[in-house]
Amino acid sequence: MNARVLIAEDEPHIVESLSFVLSRSGYAVSSVLDGEAAMHRLRTDPPDLVILDVMLPRLNGFEVLKQIKSDPSLRSIPVIVLTAKGQAHDRRMAEEIGVDGFMTKPFSNREIVDEVRRLAP
Repeated sequence: MNARVLIAEDEPHIVESLSFVLSRSGYAVSSVLDGEAAMHRLRTDPPDLVILDVMLPRLNGFEVLKQIKSDPSLRSIPVIVLTAKGQAHDRRMAEEIGVDGFMTKPFSNREIVDEVRRLAP
């Protein structure tokens, strides 16, 4: 069975490009546009991996990451955080919460596929 990837990202062109490249690489991809929708999907239909943007409406990526990593039923799901900022404190904060991977926008298709391959079961 193909690993299922949930993309939580509010920029449609990024969702489209990630969906395209990951689908082409054999992953089953779905997406949500805000942090609350991400948590709802995680609780009702947990994916094998989450690609999580930091700057999300409703709940930001750090809040979503905290909820994932503090929930025993979700904490084993690998999370890759995407940030446009690439600021050191964002990376440090994500690592302190327990992020599994970190990508700075813009990223290459190969980088994201390699990172998903590394973390997806």
